[in-house]
Amino acid sequence: MLARFWDSDAVWAFRHSPAAIVAFIVAVLILGGALFAPWLAQSNPYDLTTFSLIDGLLPPVWEEGSDPRFLLGTDDQGRDMVSAILYGARLSLLIGLMAMLIATVLGVGLGLAAGYYGGRFDAIVMRIADVQLALPAILTALLIDGIARGLLPPSSHENLRIVVLTLAIALSLWVNFARTARASTFVERNKEYVQAAMIMGQHPLRVMFWHILPNILGPLLVIMTVDLASAILLEATLSFLGIGLPADSPSLGTLIRIGMQFLLSGEWWILWVPTLFLVALVVSINILGDFLRDVFNPRLR
Repeated sequence: MLARFWDSDAVWAFRHSPAAIVAFIVAVLILGGALFAPWLAQSNPYDLTTFSLIDGLLPPVWEEGSDPRFLLGTDDQGRDMVSAILYGARLSLLIGLMAMLIATVLGVGLGLAAGYYGGRFDAIVMRIADVQLALPAILTALLIDGIARGLLPPSSHENLRIVVLTLAIALSLWVNFARTARASTFVERNKEYVQAAMIMGQHPLRVMFWHILPNILGPLLVIMTVDLASAILLEATLSFLGIGLPADSPSLGTLIRIGMQFLLSGEWWILWVPTLFLVALVVSINILGDFLRDVFNPRLR
């Protein structure tokens, strides 16, 4: 079994793709660092007792005036930049993954139903998708976030900020899943194995999720990878604009927003360290998404 997996086309293509290998290593290192942040980080950036203002604005270790305790320096609050980035990546990845999963469930469910049933339901879902496609994802997320803030009581805004932000991002990304699942379902619905299942009287839900869905997972996995990067960027953008997470929740977006205040003051590391980290994360995920696209559709190689 292991030998068959090692000799498969996907593994062979991965072994002969230096870009995919490097992207995979970078993504695994970042994911591992975020997952094990409580054990790898020197301090907890959420706990005010673990850092001191006296240590604020210390440069990275290769510059004069640094402290060897802080490899990449500290911010204006005295937080270790490495610790803040690890916890920030942890929060950004959590929001991105949850938003991507919600968008996947919603979009694939609607796309399967629209492609299977067709008719009026298909027309309604696709017209909603067309309207949303006319708006940039960031504007859709801003609109949904604003509506949620208006409907929820002010006392619950802080407690539900992560939930609202996750739902806003998810509802701005479901369209690609719906359109892809619908188009693939149209193709699969007319094949003999689906027609046989329908003639046997199987429930439509069983036909859609047991027979059709496994055969359209290829393009959906590619979209999941790409939309994960999009979700992380959306979170960073909203937090940078001050609409996402607050400054005391160090996601990558809030760290970049804080660093912008020191762009011209000489403390360049406060901005550039989380920015480069975010770029490395998003680029590695996008490269893996391109690799998966080539694997599932060799004609694009």
